[in-house]
Amino acid sequence: MTIANVAAASGEEALGFDRDRVEKPVFHALLEARARFGGQRPILVDGDERVLVYDEVVRAALALGHALRRGSHPGEAVGVMLPTGAAAIIAFFALSAFGRVPAMLNFTAGTAGVNSAIRIAKVRRVITARRFIELAKLEELIVALDKEIEVVYLEDVREGLTLVNKGAAAIGQYAPVLIAARPDHGKPAVLLFTSGTEGEPKGVALSHQNLLSNVEQVRLHIALYENDILFNPLPTFHCFGLTVGALMPMLLGIKVVCHPTPLQPKEIVRRIRASGATILLSTDTFISQYGRAGESGDLNSLRLAVCGAERLRDETRALLRKKYAIELLEGYGVTEASPVIAANQPGANRSGTVGRFMHGMQYRLDPVEGIPNAGRLFVRGPNVMLGYMSASNPGVIIPPKDGWHDTGDVVSVDEEGFVAIRGRLKRFAKVGGEVVSLAAVESCASALWPDHSHAAIAIADGRKGEQIILVTTNREADRSDLLGWAHNHGVPELSVPRQIVVTDEIPVLGTGKTDYGKVQKLVAAQSISVAR
Repeated sequence: MTIANVAAASGEEALGFDRDRVEKPVFHALLEARARFGGQRPILVDGDERVLVYDEVVRAALALGHALRRGSHPGEAVGVMLPTGAAAIIAFFALSAFGRVPAMLNFTAGTAGVNSAIRIAKVRRVITARRFIELAKLEELIVALDKEIEVVYLEDVREGLTLVNKGAAAIGQYAPVLIAARPDHGKPAVLLFTSGTEGEPKGVALSHQNLLSNVEQVRLHIALYENDILFNPLPTFHCFGLTVGALMPMLLGIKVVCHPTPLQPKEIVRRIRASGATILLSTDTFISQYGRAGESGDLNSLRLAVCGAERLRDETRALLRKKYAIELLEGYGVTEASPVIAANQPGANRSGTVGRFMHGMQYRLDPVEGIPNAGRLFVRGPNVMLGYMSASNPGVIIPPKDGWHDTGDVVSVDEEGFVAIRGRLKRFAKVGGEVVSLAAVESCASALWPDHSHAAIAIADGRKGEQIILVTTNREADRSDLLGWAHNHGVPELSVPRQIVVTDEIPVLGTGKTDYGKVQKLVAAQSISVAR
């Protein structure tokens, strides 16, 4: 039997805001933020420390959008392949201002991944920058892009801006209604793409209302202030980095400091201290690196450090608490929910959970065989996507049935509404007839060897159905030590991996998540048959 629950009643009353806050195009929400906070308010800091005020962002978006509108039509998807920074954010708003749909391309996904996204969304033009391509060494990717794709470089667009483009921006800055498009709030505002680690990548279509609803849900869930400074090193091709890291601060009058890559711990720590950032967005993988890279006091300005995208380890919590006196807030989201579904809060921060559901969201838990007191999570709400696009039906959006999105995650919800993620349904192994969470296996390894990275996978076993393999960066890892730790902590022996594979590093995606597809290939290449 399906277990159905409602986190909050649907509609305006539960959300705490009226329709006018979310039933509008994203670009018009930016214009309203500018009117509310003032055109000369500093709002965006680029990776080179250049500071832009609202007026500059709006003017640049209108000029660029007016120039880019030629060769495309309203509602068409246009690829954006840029690192986190002013260029990516302005390109997003530029396309949105003239009714085009930004398709945020994951340039770390390789040629096959990028071309797959392009085909799924029927992209004909990709916006990028020559300097970025050079610094990121993506020349081969550009050459390998579908031959029918037009690559548009921002440097060329800027040099080719006409008086008409500049005039449109000048007029639009004061009378945007005369220049900017006003697409329906229920139409696609952005296309993002799943990683494809569990199958063929899919396009996720999010509407203007989806994005703005999630901004409002986060605003209602966590106290945010106009004097906050948000530091965002997460990619804008990832929904967390786009919605929470770029759109939310700019629409709420919070200055956002952008960093082009999360992979520079020392530079990020330096910039956090220099900027006086009060909010940091990160993942467990990245924030543990920042914690180790910094000196005592470097992160003292932070009042909130919010982690998502992957499980937050106890060891990471302990490191940041001891060295910087920072309490990390773990949240949970999926691209299909724009992305935030639940999050811990200051004063309501429970380790081992991802907090409570966002306002206005409904959820249900469908029972899963072999996993008691938990269920497969389905969610519905104003932030849940329009639907998927697939390679088999490019450009066509298939909505979720009855508005319910199947997250594929197994969760439990306690009496106070705190959500605990037990693991992805595909991240459970069947060992000797028992169901074992691979996430729990990783937690055991992390507790025993906190200074190393770990990933657990399952492979076929003729005798027991499946067996668990642990991949670790700890060269001294020994199964007997892990078995002893499990016995001492009441962990069933079935959760102890049969085999251990040592590697120099655990493969990760551009978002910081473990790339289990590559981990699986790494194990397959070992051809190990005897447990250590």
